[in-house]
Amino acid sequence: MTRLTDDIIIRAVARIMIPFIQIYALYVIMHGHHSPGGGFQGGVILGASFILYLITHGLEEARARMSELKAGIFSASGLLIYSGIGLLCLILGSNFLDYGRLSLILKVIPAQARSLGILGVEIGVGITVMAVMFSIFFDISTGGIIPEDEEIKEENG
Repeated sequence: MTRLTDDIIIRAVARIMIPFIQIYALYVIMHGHHSPGGGFQGGVILGASFILYLITHGLEEARARMSELKAGIFSASGLLIYSGIGLLCLILGSNFLDYGRLSLILKVIPAQARSLGILGVEIGVGITVMAVMFSIFFDISTGGIIPEDEEIKEENG
């Protein structure tokens, strides 16, 4: 019996579908401040594309594309984008995530500053959700045991 990762048709179809899924996820994230959807939904779709890659190409190939370390860095950077925009609003003398105040540094009218601020937050949320979704699925698929952890345990005795 062949494993799912050995089936060339499934791998080829996934290789064709994944870029379209990712483009759609980016569309949802980028248009989240104008239409239904946004950072969370787009992040889940983007995470699903990485999960599809993991399912169809196997754990080792997926780890080469998105390791646990990279997922952690992405989730932290998305959180920093989100909180950084909010802190910037505080520094400018307004409430947390009061995007209208960003017009002082963006040199646009407050309505455009709100739109750009929301877009920035949606991007941060999308990055974080994508990384966390992949990390959760990665932990489930490995049973929480990372091969590097086993190697370290063997070296330390």
